Amino acid sequence: MRKAFTGLAMLLMLAVVAQFFLAASGAFDPAPVDESFRPHRALGYGIVLFALVLTIVAAIARMPGRLIGMTGLVAGLAAVQGVISAIAKAFGDTGGPIVFGLHAVNALVIVAVIRTVIQQARALPVSAVPVS
Repeated sequence: MRKAFTGLAMLLMLAVVAQFFLAASGAFDPAPVDESFRPHRALGYGIVLFALVLTIVAAIARMPGRLIGMTGLVAGLAAVQGVISAIAKAFGDTGGPIVFGLHAVNALVIVAVIRTVIQQARALPVSAVPVS
C-alpha cells in the first residue's frame, strides 16, 4: 500500500505541474479571462478532490500521522487557492493583482509539501507501515 500511496502522490505532483502549465496558457490566451482560465479552474477543483482522496488513502494505509497530516495540508492549501482568487477578484484592479501574487506563492508551497510527502513516503521502511 506504501507504493500505491507514493505513486498517487507522484500523480498529484504531476497534476499540480499541469496546473502551472494551464495557468501560464490562460495568462497568454487572447480569449476573455473567465474563458481562458476555465481549464485551470477545473483542474484546481480536481486537485482538491484528489488530495482529499489521497488523505483518506493515507489513513486507510496507516501511514504515519505526519504523512496523513501533510497530505491533508495539501488539500487545505489547494482549497485556499480558490479563496485567494475570490478575494483578489473582490479587490478588483486596485489590490487584486497583489493578492493574486499570493495565489502563485501558495502554489509553490503546495509543490514543496507534495515533494516532502513523496520523499517521506519513499523513505518509509516496509516494516514501518503495518499490514492488516
